[in-house]
Amino acid sequence: MKVLVLGAGGREHALVWKLKQSARISQLYCAPGNGGIADEAECLPADLKSLDSMVALATRLRPDLTLVGPELPLTLGVVDEFTRRGWRVFGPTQAAARLESSKSFAKEFLQRHHIPTAPFAICDSMEQVKSALGHFHTPVVVKADGLAAGKGVVIAKSKEEASSVAAEMLSGKMLGDAGSRVVLEECLKGDELSFLVFSDGERVAPLVGAQDHKRVGDGDTGPNTGGMGAYSTADIVDDRMRDWLVNHIARPVVAGMKAEGSEFKGVLYCGLMMTARGPMVLEFNCRFGDPETQPILMRLESDLLDAVEASIDGRVSDGDFRWSLDASVCVVMSSGGYPGTFEQGKRIDGLEEANAVQGVKVFHAGTSKREGLYYTAGGRVLGVTARAADLETAVERAYQACGKISFAGAHYRKDIAGRALKK
Repeated sequence: MKVLVLGAGGREHALVWKLKQSARISQLYCAPGNGGIADEAECLPADLKSLDSMVALATRLRPDLTLVGPELPLTLGVVDEFTRRGWRVFGPTQAAARLESSKSFAKEFLQRHHIPTAPFAICDSMEQVKSALGHFHTPVVVKADGLAAGKGVVIAKSKEEASSVAAEMLSGKMLGDAGSRVVLEECLKGDELSFLVFSDGERVAPLVGAQDHKRVGDGDTGPNTGGMGAYSTADIVDDRMRDWLVNHIARPVVAGMKAEGSEFKGVLYCGLMMTARGPMVLEFNCRFGDPETQPILMRLESDLLDAVEASIDGRVSDGDFRWSLDASVCVVMSSGGYPGTFEQGKRIDGLEEANAVQGVKVFHAGTSKREGLYYTAGGRVLGVTARAADLETAVERAYQACGKISFAGAHYRKDIAGRALKK
């Protein structure tokens, strides 16, 4: 069968890499793809900001199935349009994707359905911000309501800082329309957990857990990014906690969306904080996480295509996935200056040597390829991912591979999975 993946990042490279292992796929496309994806699938131009562009591509290709990687096409309604035309597509509808595209919708949904989350306030003006701040202790979290590529969250250490950040968001100077409404939240303490499930609109099947590292600098310092690395182990979520998360968070979300007339199919990513009061929802994504997808799929031993089709066809079950007990880790190599201003077009050397390290796969996130050479083409450039029998070895392999790669201004954190290793 012919399969089309929409997207261009490290997440999409991991999806293409895993889908390519399916014996049932005869032709694999990715639009627009990147330099590394082009080595494993046929990359085709497409504007993921344009519904017409995606429809035109699918009309020409006639894929048997389309898998949507990033959030923007989902919020534009690509699943609705493809479904209307009778095309098989994996992902939630535009209405269901509001769980990600609007943080205020997600928080109010959680409140309506009694799903644990931090106390919050939704503000459309600075008057509301200043009034609401009186109800919070510091630090306080300031979130842009809309999509901001993982950069719309600021942990303000003082109310003055929170007020300043909110003002910048509301003015449109920081994030454009994404910040036209802000959400203030209690700052929760604990370990973050990325918990993903597949849903067919009624049932859910959990994937293995992972932990993201969002801050740009070692020791969780500096601004938030789209993610600087992630790891996954067999014991990051034990069986008892996994069942609790399924029964008290994932299933109630899917049931709540169905009850409200927005059936949720596809991947539900629950970003959680494991607090002393129990797990609480920080945010939702309505697609695979990036970079969590890379270490998660490194541990997947069953056919990803089978699970995707089960979601589309309404037959999701706990038996959809088979996992390795190995540990895996992804270290993101980024352009200097990311998540702020950065330069592109820097030649990347050492990829072949890095991929030769045992247990390592280098996923491309922001790269281009010209005349057999790879160049940087984004903020997050590569996701150097390793798998091994234990986390310590996986981390060693990932950093060994990172040491073999070079490009001008390259930056990566040196402490991915560091807290887990100390434990």
